[in-house]
Amino acid sequence: MPEILLMRAEFDVCLEEEVFINDAGKRDAARARTRDFLAACRTASPLVRTELMEPQLVWAIAPVADLAEARRALADLRGNLGALASARGLALMASGTHPLALWSRVRPRDQAAGGRVLRDLQMVGSRTVVCGLSVGVGVPGGVSRIDLMNRVQPYLPLLLALSTSSPFWQAQRTGLLGYRLAAARELPRSGLPPLFRDEDDYARYLDTVVAAGAIDGPRHVWWVVCPAPTGPGLDLRIADSCTRLDDALAIAALYRCLIRHLARNPALHRDLTGASQAIAAENCWRAQRYGIHGSFVCEATRTARPVATVLAETLALVAEDARALGCAAELDLARWIVARGTSADRQLALFTEAQGRGLPPREALAEVVDWLTAETVGTNPTRH
Repeated sequence: MPEILLMRAEFDVCLEEEVFINDAGKRDAARARTRDFLAACRTASPLVRTELMEPQLVWAIAPVADLAEARRALADLRGNLGALASARGLALMASGTHPLALWSRVRPRDQAAGGRVLRDLQMVGSRTVVCGLSVGVGVPGGVSRIDLMNRVQPYLPLLLALSTSSPFWQAQRTGLLGYRLAAARELPRSGLPPLFRDEDDYARYLDTVVAAGAIDGPRHVWWVVCPAPTGPGLDLRIADSCTRLDDALAIAALYRCLIRHLARNPALHRDLTGASQAIAAENCWRAQRYGIHGSFVCEATRTARPVATVLAETLALVAEDARALGCAAELDLARWIVARGTSADRQLALFTEAQGRGLPPREALAEVVDWLTAETVGTNPTRH
């Protein structure tokens, strides 16, 4: 992690967005003409880097205390890099999966570096042509990141549901709203992290697998929430890449507030068990399948409760934290996600409408891609 991304203060927040690089004409993932574009991106921002696979790009912002500052920085990155792409016949697209891309036609960007990873992961690595949103939050000194990592797990399905932007895979409708996590789950060391006893227990695991040569270091641990490889952050990785900037900010605000709330209330979810984690895993599946339209299993009441109800209660729980952190406006955007739907909802509506006009599936998906690219860089004249 670049030095500029290290957390400077407790509860500072850092966002990192993965996006697809498209051929603007074909609407498919770009397989050429990216070298000049990437050089221009690196000139424009030191916080732009490539991903393992060729048609992917990652950008980040330095940690901030004010999410309004994060909004400005991300809007500038989306707009400026989108303009650089457009000038080269390319387009940027933030979504968890690509509606038209076929993983078998996507290649690693750096054959030398990518080859080392892909030799280990084989087809599993080649299939993970997916994009996510990462949110890092600085953890105060004296507070265990492992303790917070354990206790935040019951809230992860809600964060996933709000972010869903991956209803298509391999040019097909999946029946899920968040397919990305299904593809990412093929990776080793993915999904929910184990309920480690304490920091020493986690360190023992990490030291052992590194010493044995199983992995090179913590960057090859891909749990959906995980200690940052460098610095005092705790990174959220469960979210799909958010097409709408408002959605990314809402998820960042909610996760940030939850981390502060858990740090202030050390007894909350202190007694999680294997059953508790299994229920969290079940709810992650329900978030993948139904997005914001489903329900979550509640361990305490042994009932399934609507996502909208769970969100309302969670927002009330962290209201004081939002005021203290100055992000109440961004947190309130989560209500808007439920009111108007996620990116996945909009993609499916556009696809259905296009097919209703008689378009074949590929042309209907091309219209979905057009909306995704316009919304990503803020050029959509009718924002839904």
